Amino acid sequence: MNDYPGERLGLPSTGPRSIARIGRRIGALAIDYLAATIIATGFLGYDQFALPGEAGWRQFAPMMVFAVLQIVFIPTLGGSPGHRILGMRVVRYGGGWVGLWRPILRTLLLVLVIPAVIWDADQRGLHDKAAGTLLIRA
Repeated sequence: MNDYPGERLGLPSTGPRSIARIGRRIGALAIDYLAATIIATGFLGYDQFALPGEAGWRQFAPMMVFAVLQIVFIPTLGGSPGHRILGMRVVRYGGGWVGLWRPILRTLLLVLVIPAVIWDADQRGLHDKAAGTLLIRA
């Protein structure tokens, strides 16, 4: 049995490099999705009040923008804007650059939602486990 999330991974219990906790994760998700919705509204004609049949492909615009934000910012800045604002980073388990394919796989699983809400004892979602990444405090 582990005393704290990340202990099995050799991470500290608190402070920099510790596993990011749920409050920060939800806050970052809210920031990123709000930003994606604003961008989708301003640039892609997304109308949050349109009926599903009327919106066509635009009903998925915020999710598409959200995915692009994740895929672009994780390998370049170490995390999405929400992650960075709330003091977190996405890192490769074992060290090194996360590369390009890990953020793509992680994001595809994240937008499916279910892999992101199934966690292990170290509070790593299935999306992070499959991509070989960790969400840690910066």
